[in-house]
Amino acid sequence: MTRVFITIDTEYSSGMYSGPSAASRAENFARSVGCITPEGPAGVTHKLELLERYGQKAVFFVDPMPALVWGVAAIEDIVAPIIAAGQDVQLHCHTEWLGHAGNANPLASKRTGLCIADFPFDEQCELLSYARDTLIAAGAPAPVAFRAGNYGANDDTLRALAAIGVAYDSSHCPALTDGLCRISLGPETRDPTRHMGVIEVPAGTIGTMRGGQRHAQITALTLAEMLAAIRHARSEGRESFTLVSHSFELINRRKLAVNHIVRRRFTGLVKALAGMRGIATGTFAHTPPPLPASRAQSQPLPATAMRTGLRLAEQFVSNTLYGAL
Repeated sequence: MTRVFITIDTEYSSGMYSGPSAASRAENFARSVGCITPEGPAGVTHKLELLERYGQKAVFFVDPMPALVWGVAAIEDIVAPIIAAGQDVQLHCHTEWLGHAGNANPLASKRTGLCIADFPFDEQCELLSYARDTLIAAGAPAPVAFRAGNYGANDDTLRALAAIGVAYDSSHCPALTDGLCRISLGPETRDPTRHMGVIEVPAGTIGTMRGGQRHAQITALTLAEMLAAIRHARSEGRESFTLVSHSFELINRRKLAVNHIVRRRFTGLVKALAGMRGIATGTFAHTPPPLPASRAQSQPLPATAMRTGLRLAEQFVSNTLYGAL
């Protein structure tokens, strides 16, 4: 059995923050979480309905940091429907919100930063403790897993997670070698591994035509590539494969318009998983990714000219018709 972890970073946008008012929060929620469009919602509730329809599980990494400016109720509005749907809520953290928090910043230094890795170990412990406690106050069970905003963790982040009792991290993205993640694992680490006191669960990848890797994100791969990668993982005997999405990825947030290409990908993925033998979707709360029996790292799905060409064409059409997120 290969468990597929559909992970969804679920967050208000700090870049779209326009003030502490209720109207500002409602607008941000509509564009980043609910994704309310003239064609109906395409955000968290839409994804929850699809998961329920096809009997699948997902992991919602929820960012509680906006509570610094809007209070815990802003996070309750995200957590409540996820819990009611029987899905998994885990911990996310975008430290950019500290720049909007002013005196509400929980750090004595009032330090701010783009990523949690920008902070020393002791302050990371404080921030992660605040984020965990706020998520619990919003109605979530105590989290056992974490993903850093922007993937921007380092080894101190993992040590801090271990110190506050969070057992899993999923901030390492092997394909994004030039990204903001500073965890001391290389692009060859593609399977769950013990590192700095926690189990690191890397984001999935596929191979590229030039010998590199491409990250397994809903906006980065076609449906055919995602399904081929999952079948490849199953055939290679991998026990888990992690996909990444975001609460807002099915729309253009500024235009509040559905991206029909990306929405078809997500719908097709959930529907296809329901019928795949030897595949089940998993959660960190109940079926966390196990450490592999073999020490040899698994190999990503090899690239083909046809799959790559079809993706480039589809991405061109998506960007032309719907623009950036």
